Amino acid sequence: MAIFLISLVAVLVLVVFLGIRKQSERSLVPKEHNLVLQDTQSMEKWQEGTISYNGERYRYNTAIKTYLYMGIDRDGPVVEAKDGISGGQSDALFLLVLNTKEKKLSIIGINRNTMTDVEVYDAEGNYLETKKLQICLQHGYGDGMKISCQRTVDAVSKLFYNLPINGYVSLSMGGIPILNDAVGGVSVTVPEDIQSVEQGVSLKKGETVTLNGQEAYVYLRYRDTSVFDSASSRLDRQIQYLTSLMSHAQEKAKLGETAILSIYNSMSDYLVSNINFAKFVKEALSCKFDASNIYNVPGETFMGAQFEEYYVDDTALYEMILDVFYEPAN
Repeated sequence: MAIFLISLVAVLVLVVFLGIRKQSERSLVPKEHNLVLQDTQSMEKWQEGTISYNGERYRYNTAIKTYLYMGIDRDGPVVEAKDGISGGQSDALFLLVLNTKEKKLSIIGINRNTMTDVEVYDAEGNYLETKKLQICLQHGYGDGMKISCQRTVDAVSKLFYNLPINGYVSLSMGGIPILNDAVGGVSVTVPEDIQSVEQGVSLKKGETVTLNGQEAYVYLRYRDTSVFDSASSRLDRQIQYLTSLMSHAQEKAKLGETAILSIYNSMSDYLVSNINFAKFVKEALSCKFDASNIYNVPGETFMGAQFEEYYVDDTALYEMILDVFYEPAN
C-alpha cells in the first residue's frame, strides 16, 4: 500500500546488496507442472543448471537483483512490537526486480490476501506451526522490525519457489505523506471515487490530480471493505501511483545525491531496511521502467470462512517467473 512508495525511495538510498541465500526446501519446479530439470543434480541455488518447459530450456538470469518492499499498517514511526504477535500487517507487498544487464526495472505486486505458508508464533516468540494464511499476516508474527521483515522475506521467497531476495525495505504508512511531498507531489488519474471525511480528502473518478501528502496517504490506503475484493483494486492504485512516483523520483534524483539523502533522512524514522540506499539509486535510476514492466501475482479471490482469500494460479505464476527471472538457455 502507501508504504510501498516509501520503500521505493528507501531502496533508492540504502543499498547493501546481500549475497544470494542458499535455498534448500524445494526446487523452483513444482510437481504440478511436470517440468524437467536438466544439466544439474541440485536446484539448491537458482543460479545452477537449466530447466525445460513446453519444449524450451531456460537458465536463471544472474544479472537479476531482487528486493522486497513492504508497506506496514502503522501510522507512526517504527517501534518494537510489545509482543511477538503485534508486528503489524504488510498491507502492501512488491518485488522490485533489477535486471542489470538489460538495464530494466520490473515490479511485481503481491495481493495482501495471498494464501501461502505462514509461520505462526505465540506472544513470547515461540514457534507454533506453519499454516495456510494471508501473506500479510506474516509480518505480524515478530518484533515489527527486522525479525518481522525477514520472516516476510522468507514467506515471499517460498511463494516464488525459493526465489533469492537480495534485501528488503519496509515503510510505515505515516511516511507516505513525507515521501509524496518530498518529490513535489505525484500525479494520477483517479480510477474510482475515494473519500475520507476524517482526513478531509475527496477524489472523484476520472479526474487527474497531483496528490498532496494527505491525499496520497488516503489514495494508497483506502479500500471499501464492503466491496468484494477491494484489496485488488487498491493494489492497482498502488501500482499506478508507484509508476508515477518513479518518474518524479527520477527527476528529483537529477538534483544530486544530496537531494536523495534529504528525502531519505526525512522519512528514516518510518523505515526498516537491510540495504544501502545510495548504490541502489544509481542502478535503479539507470534502468528503464514503464507499464510493460509491471506484473501482478496471478490468481483469484474467494470468500473464506471469515476473510477474503487470494489463491495463486500456480501455472501462471511459474510462467511469470520464467518471463521475469529467467532467460533462454542456448
